[in-house]
Amino acid sequence: MTDTKRTTVAGKAIIVDGNDIDTDRIIPARYLRCVTFDGLGQYAFEDDRKQLAEKGSTHPFDDESRAQAEVLLVHKNFGCGSSREHAPQSLNRWNRGIKVLVGESFAEIFFGNCVALGIPCVTAGTEDLGRLMAAANADATVSVDLESLTASCGDVSIDVAMPDGARKQLLTGRWDSTVELLAGMDAVESKAAAMPYFQDWN
Repeated sequence: MTDTKRTTVAGKAIIVDGNDIDTDRIIPARYLRCVTFDGLGQYAFEDDRKQLAEKGSTHPFDDESRAQAEVLLVHKNFGCGSSREHAPQSLNRWNRGIKVLVGESFAEIFFGNCVALGIPCVTAGTEDLGRLMAAANADATVSVDLESLTASCGDVSIDVAMPDGARKQLLTGRWDSTVELLAGMDAVESKAAAMPYFQDWN
């Protein structure tokens, strides 16, 4: 069975500037009609990317030097607005997949949807986050340690925070409800076999 524990998550970083980036900007509403989440990653930030391209600028998600990023650095209230789970799903499926987010704060439902995918969202103070962003050039690796609650990049190391309940779920691997269900299958089958109506069926 796949190890679902999340202790240290590391990778190249991508930075998206701005506060209050809502889920409609992360994944436009027209993609909510999809039957599965497959292929959703290519549409992450699609409207923002097009708007910047029309102005002759490049969105971070179109920057080839950041194409292999797995760590997303953001600012305040990231993922606000609609509760759509498509937003973290699109980030999870973009290129190599975003594996961890570091920001000043996250919208509560977005945070929960990320944890349900095994994607930690940790918070840091404004100044500390700024130092981490400054160090996170295209070639640098950012590492987030959920045990020590630190994030580091080169010589920069900062303290981060995460609600204890969600953190314990990730550290123990118990964020994955499917794995939890399968792990208890023997107990489920035993209980079912002891039920009177089970005897009637057999």
